[in-house]
Amino acid sequence: MPDKPTNSQGPIGMFDSGFGGLTVARAVIDLMPAEDVVYIGDTGRYPYGNKPAEQVREYARELAWSLVRDYQAKLVVIACNTAASVALHELANELPVPVLGVVEPGARALVRATHNGKVGVIGTVGTISSGAYVGAIRDTKAQVTLTSAACPGFVEFVERDQTTGDEVTVLAERLLAPVRDAGVDALLLGCTHYPYLSRVIGEVMGPQVVLVSSGDETAFAVRDALAELNLAASNRIGTHRFLSSGDIAWFAQLGRRLLGPELDQAEQWSSK
Repeated sequence: MPDKPTNSQGPIGMFDSGFGGLTVARAVIDLMPAEDVVYIGDTGRYPYGNKPAEQVREYARELAWSLVRDYQAKLVVIACNTAASVALHELANELPVPVLGVVEPGARALVRATHNGKVGVIGTVGTISSGAYVGAIRDTKAQVTLTSAACPGFVEFVERDQTTGDEVTVLAERLLAPVRDAGVDALLLGCTHYPYLSRVIGEVMGPQVVLVSSGDETAFAVRDALAELNLAASNRIGTHRFLSSGDIAWFAQLGRRLLGPELDQAEQWSSK
């Protein structure tokens, strides 16, 4: 973690293309109740998974800088696999505060979960095509065989709050066939939306496959980074702000269902 000057009183800043990053926000809030959190869901421009990498990189830069400049974030979490896979290293070098993503923590959790050395990653087209997880798993030095599969359509189901049913199951059976046929015993949900589909994914993959989510691992990485930089808050109850670039009422309604009561109110975010 780079030693960057920052405001120890600021919040943890987080952003995602929409609702998926709320799984990471939930883990951060539960693990570090004293920390303030500001979360931006870019629902006005989601999904990111099928957009060109340069466009996603531009969105990520805009959101990350907003968290630092407008909300005085002391650390930024890219709570979106697609954005993290194409923009993490650039933003880590560019921003005046530490930047963490969800890819590396997820990769570390995946290789710890396997027993047979066969692991899988599913994600958006953008995440899988970036090769970010191939590199992250290689960096762990674990002796594993990786099978990856893009799952277009999963994000849209979650954003419509359609997480069960025949339509989702049929799509899952088709898209998950490569990782299931590869005999993996651990599968990383390489998109923060996918934990909301874990019931269907688990049924399709079978009980012998461990589903790994990067949310908890990312929260642990945030906690460790704040401790290392002496930036952790304590002896207080943190505040939580949630902003959306799209329809606020919809964001609050679906967000409450996905995150919990912390998302009772939502605010508008707009690019400047």
